[in-house]
Amino acid sequence: MQSGISASQELVSQFNDLLASDRHFGLLVTISSEQLKPLQLLTPAASSFASSVESLLAPHIKPNEALYIILRRHPSAPALVAVTYVPDTAPVRQKMLFASTRLTLVRELGSEHFRDTFFATTADELTPAGFERHDAHLALEAPLTEEEQSLGAVRRAEQEAGMGTAVREIHMSKNMPTQMDDDALQALKDLAAGGSRSLVMLKINPDSESVELAPDDSNPSSIPELVRAISPSEPRFTFYRFTHTHNGSESSPLLFIYSCPSSFSTKAIKYRMMYPLMKRAVLSIAEKDAGLTLDKKFEVEDVSEITEQSIMDELHPKVEVKKGFSRPKRPGR
Repeated sequence: MQSGISASQELVSQFNDLLASDRHFGLLVTISSEQLKPLQLLTPAASSFASSVESLLAPHIKPNEALYIILRRHPSAPALVAVTYVPDTAPVRQKMLFASTRLTLVRELGSEHFRDTFFATTADELTPAGFERHDAHLALEAPLTEEEQSLGAVRRAEQEAGMGTAVREIHMSKNMPTQMDDDALQALKDLAAGGSRSLVMLKINPDSESVELAPDDSNPSSIPELVRAISPSEPRFTFYRFTHTHNGSESSPLLFIYSCPSSFSTKAIKYRMMYPLMKRAVLSIAEKDAGLTLDKKFEVEDVSEITEQSIMDELHPKVEVKKGFSRPKRPGR
């Protein structure tokens, strides 16, 4: 399960700046207040990738602080590489948070912009020599499968046509008005009104590219019942009001779960890509047009990853109580 953290508008804006101009070499990203936020645009780019790494990137690498690093690595699209830098000496919680959110970063910004992603634990891996070793390692890996080649071709075609996933997602209101059927929007409004409806599941019509209400008459009262209601074979945008009791208090937080099963058809690559590129628009419509206030967002591949314990841990994180320092007794007392 992903961490539920999403990209901030500031990050989206600076990422668009990076895409818009070759003078920008890269973008540093961190996690703050449960959001992916930009730290700094690396500008201007030097005459070579190696020179830019040494002059712009190296000063920001710390031995005990995790960091996401987006760099302009290649002259043609997809031009970017996303590095997750998590040093061994970073705090444990920070390491877990950055590791569990790294796929979300790429998905939210548009995976077609990234030719490569990798995980680094030492500053040496982020030097010109370190990148060369990484390139040599990639050259030894097995050739791409037919599915991977098809997906890459779709990404390149979208990029060259100026209709890439991230552009459509990040500039959704300008470049890709996402249509939602009236019954789907009304279902979201009913959910926001707090009536008897507790569940709304949406799907994408591959022919019209519109968001539709997934037919379902279930009314789950628990997370296990919710899991049984969500399709195990097709992607879904699921909105669920989870009424439950914790420590004697009842609450009804509104959850959003984006699920895209790993077994989902690989024969229709474009259909599969519609879901991540439309996710931001679906959330925007739900919040602005339907009036929903989402308490937690989750991303999973298979619905089996959703458990009541994992949901409760996110909703009610355990607070560690630090004990005060006890002065040791003197000998003989």
